[in-house]
Amino acid sequence: MKKIITLLVLSILITACSSKKEGNMTVQGQIKGLKKGTLYLQKMKDTLLVSVDSVNLLGNDKFILTDNVESPVLYYLTFDGNTTNKRILFFGEKGTITINDNVEQFGYTPEITGSKNQEILDKYNKVKNKFQDERLNFIKKDFEAKKANDQELIAQLEKDYQKLTRKRVLYTTNFAITNADKEVAPYIALTEMYDASLKMLDTVNNSLSDNVKSSEYGKRFQDYLNTIKKK
Repeated sequence: MKKIITLLVLSILITACSSKKEGNMTVQGQIKGLKKGTLYLQKMKDTLLVSVDSVNLLGNDKFILTDNVESPVLYYLTFDGNTTNKRILFFGEKGTITINDNVEQFGYTPEITGSKNQEILDKYNKVKNKFQDERLNFIKKDFEAKKANDQELIAQLEKDYQKLTRKRVLYTTNFAITNADKEVAPYIALTEMYDASLKMLDTVNNSLSDNVKSSEYGKRFQDYLNTIKKK
């Protein structure tokens, strides 16, 4: 009887192990200085942030997490599922993605390799940050001009700021079109082209490859355009 029970238990364990699905995306790496904690791999599902995998780190700062990726989307790597403080945001896709960081500056300047969409997003963000710096500089100058009641300078700054905005929108549009064969293109359009004209949005959408149009962000972008056109 004991032998039968043992065989049944072993059979259940073997079945459970064989039925376990391995993810088509592996996220591996090292968080230097992390002695104890839980790392969570998370992503948005509808409007909720859900955990798809996790690992407890006890004296070992290296990690491996997995998920099945149907369409490249943004993922969160977080401590204890908390995205409000420390987190790493990256584009997940099929294959092996390596993320290296340190616990003291977690999320500020992580090294991420293995994701083509992430590489493209990093290139865009470098230019985006320059536009943001220029915008902050305009805000500072505008504040000083208003404080001095310099109406001529205020008017000129307004014109220059409008030019900067048009330049940013045009750059973003061209960047999305240049990378229309990657899922990052509709993502950038959704998040960065909020002040673009409908014509520009349509131009980006028409440039997307069929594969990208059928991706999660491609579908969201189409829904966004449909909503604008109805209004």
